[in-house]
Amino acid sequence: MTSDLAGVKALVFDVFGTVVDWRTSLINDFTTWGEKRGIKADWTALVDGWRAVYAASMDEVRKNPQNGYVILDVLHRRSLEKLVAQFDVKGLTEADLQHLTLGWHRLHGWPDSVAGLTRLKTRYIISPLSNGNVALLTNMAKFAGLPWDLVMSAELFEHYKPDPETYLGAAKLLCLPPEQVMMVAAHNYDLKHAQKHGLKTAFVARPTEYGPLQKVDFEATGNWDIVAKDFGEIATRMGC
Repeated sequence: MTSDLAGVKALVFDVFGTVVDWRTSLINDFTTWGEKRGIKADWTALVDGWRAVYAASMDEVRKNPQNGYVILDVLHRRSLEKLVAQFDVKGLTEADLQHLTLGWHRLHGWPDSVAGLTRLKTRYIISPLSNGNVALLTNMAKFAGLPWDLVMSAELFEHYKPDPETYLGAAKLLCLPPEQVMMVAAHNYDLKHAQKHGLKTAFVARPTEYGPLQKVDFEATGNWDIVAKDFGEIATRMGC
């Protein structure tokens, strides 16, 4: 471990795409469920469409603070209702819409996630720092066996990333200066903002996150403190 990382006390993680494979998880979940329910839909297209409007739905909240903060579960539900109409999915009840919305609570980790997090937890505080709301992240941790020490969400700060309140708020909650907190993400833009606010940074590539639609983040594009192939390598680099 390099001397400039020796002061790190906590690692905080982007979750969707970095810790969990949201795309494969949702497509498999909905395909199996749809077959049981007799609901026909192009689940792959719906999942990709859902994620495609993710950033815009949060930007709407970020740009209109006068309307108050809206948690991600609610944004996901609003987006889903539009997509169901767009893709002409028939026969969905209120319970079905709720089940699909909560699919984001039932995501599986990448193969290296739990083992890598478990190693890092032996030496560091580990927590998500995600735009997912607290209930979503807590339920996901139970489902996927993610061994967080605590759950930090944009909801706690009522600001979505990349607002500075999220990165600085996480450090403040941990009673640590930003330079003692490391942001881990598979997205260069997330690390760019974390670094700008004084956090250390670690990049791990997830080149299949978006399946055939992946266009960015195949490799590190910034001067990050760690660039690793998986969480196991991050743990090794951090002395675990």
